[in-house]
Amino acid sequence: MSLQAYHQAATRAESPRQTEYRLFGQVTLALMEAAKADPSDVATRIDALDWNRRVWTVLGEDCANPANGLPAPLRASIISLSIWVGRHTSAVIRRREDIEPLIEVNRLIMQGLASAPANASSAAA
Repeated sequence: MSLQAYHQAATRAESPRQTEYRLFGQVTLALMEAAKADPSDVATRIDALDWNRRVWTVLGEDCANPANGLPAPLRASIISLSIWVGRHTSAVIRRREDIEPLIEVNRLIMQGLASAPANASSAAA
């Protein structure tokens, strides 16, 4: 089975919440690998940090859209987290902060996605 066929099958079989969980799992794993990488391996760190920041930027932008169906307080929290992730990521890149808080935030989001009822609406990504 080709990679494209697998992706199409997975997309049809997953709920949006499952897709978000899988995305957070992938980006969090990349962050964990970057945290373990040799400090001289700048490319690994920057790639993972940039990917995570882009994920959070899209989430924040989606939650800023008035058409987003999530409750306003949840949308505001996601937007706040998105802003924090952007700032913290910049500090990590400058080696002023540690990468671990980014990993922990993603894990907490994954726990929320995993524990929510299957029929609940999910954050659009």
